[in-house]
Amino acid sequence: MKALKYAVFVMVWFNVLLAGWLAVFMLYNPEGWYYFVPGVTDTGFFNQHFIRDIGIIQGFIGLAFAVGWLREDRRIDLWLAATLWLIAHALFHLWEVAVGICSSSVLVRDFPAVSMPAIFGIAVTMWACARRVREPSIPSANKVSV
Repeated sequence: MKALKYAVFVMVWFNVLLAGWLAVFMLYNPEGWYYFVPGVTDTGFFNQHFIRDIGIIQGFIGLAFAVGWLREDRRIDLWLAATLWLIAHALFHLWEVAVGICSSSVLVRDFPAVSMPAIFGIAVTMWACARRVREPSIPSANKVSV
């Protein structure tokens, strides 16, 4: 069981660190990010505003995973919300390949920064849900105290 919790820890903090790094890079140096990340220049012209918008989203994703790790009572809500965005992002990349906008080789190139965070988000959210079912003593954020 300790090995499973350690694996969850690694996946959560991978997502925290990746999203946090992306947020800082995209907000502080959007043009540097645009030219640094492989394949981004193939997706359209540089748009500083759009890159910073996505940087803000990445910041919230990293924050959701970090706070979820620290606040068990908010974990499922936070991780589910962040994971839904990560899934949508990964599905968008798959759609671009499916309709011929990109070649299938981009899926391999983008896997560590696009698909893997979504897969990790799914895995840790499922773990948190299973844990809540097994251990109902975990405080639920959805319970209302009277």
